[in-house]
Amino acid sequence: MKPLSILRTALISLGGSKLRTGLALLGIVIGVAAVISTMSVGRGAQEVITSQIEALGTNLVFVRPEATGQDTASALTMADADALIDPLFAPSVAAVAPEVGVSAQLVAGRENTFAQIVGVTPEYESVRNYAVSSGEFITEEQVATRDEAAVLGSQVADTLFGFRDPVGQTMRINRRQFTVTGVLESRGGTALGNLDNQVLVPITTAYYRLSSERTTQGDIAVQAINVQIEDIGAMDDAIQEIATVLRLRHRITEEDDFTITSQEETIETLTETQETFALFLGAIAGISLLVGGIGIMNIMMVSVTERTREIGIRKAMGAKWRDILLQFVSEATLLSLGGGVAGVVLGVVLSRLMDGREIIGQTFQTAVGGDITVLALTVAAAIGLFFGIYPAARAANLHPIEALRYE
Repeated sequence: MKPLSILRTALISLGGSKLRTGLALLGIVIGVAAVISTMSVGRGAQEVITSQIEALGTNLVFVRPEATGQDTASALTMADADALIDPLFAPSVAAVAPEVGVSAQLVAGRENTFAQIVGVTPEYESVRNYAVSSGEFITEEQVATRDEAAVLGSQVADTLFGFRDPVGQTMRINRRQFTVTGVLESRGGTALGNLDNQVLVPITTAYYRLSSERTTQGDIAVQAINVQIEDIGAMDDAIQEIATVLRLRHRITEEDDFTITSQEETIETLTETQETFALFLGAIAGISLLVGGIGIMNIMMVSVTERTREIGIRKAMGAKWRDILLQFVSEATLLSLGGGVAGVVLGVVLSRLMDGREIIGQTFQTAVGGDITVLALTVAAAIGLFFGIYPAARAANLHPIEALRYE
């Protein structure tokens, strides 16, 4: 039989029982729609996280103390950070911003909250791509004098001061009075934490007035050193330069007492995690596709039973084994493809409806890619082919005489 004849016969056969065909289609439609919508949610979350991290800067390197048997609090110091700004030993380094973090209770009038206090230097603003919406950032003078000045994240400012302008107001951090000198622009929650729920203070103030950790040498211990690289193409050279400077300063001959990670590595790690999560969601949704495939197989088995005499007549008139097989396989594949197309449309519509909407306190971001739709259609067609082969082979193997006798 010609392909067009097979297709026309398949359409006529499927149209003969519209309700049964519709129910068989429904399983594939739901399965494909579930795969597309769940994977689009996973893909959207991946893109959001990547963009949030990239907004902090892609040419960043983070140096942190390594957890060894020694006191990790003294593994990195302000002197280490200053040593990295050396055009001779570290020419690839553009800027350095050390930080010290402590958790504390904040009180302003009758309002109070807990937040992360981050001790920083003025370079932190440009290195970590922060922007001040009102007031000013931490200054060199405030660092030198250990001034009790604070720059609030937008969430902290709203919690403590509401609609009032926080700049110039006073607040208490661990019972010490601080003056608000600035408010940061909203950054939102990221994979690295809620950047709006933090307070920036001079690093010397955080260390000497809010932190209980001390070094044996009397220098300021830091929890991380943020390093900005001149050129992202020189990332490997910069990491090697940083490691060399710190090894010389710490007189290391064996195992490093620090770790160096780049922003790119962080993005790659989180991307891999999100891809695994998206595939996991897609696999769970794909179970419904298998259920739909079993439904197609069931429908095709019933169809073979009902059309046994028809098969016998066609074989008696000269139809070959191949013709009968192709006929029923084409019906099953057409059924799954039709359901796949409808499922793609439904999945895309659901993804668009969920995009940017808050559901159960969570804002969903979706991203529908062509690869997702092609994959869903391919899997739907493969399932129809796979589950349609057995009924088709059973129909093709019927003996014409036995088929004609079937009642």
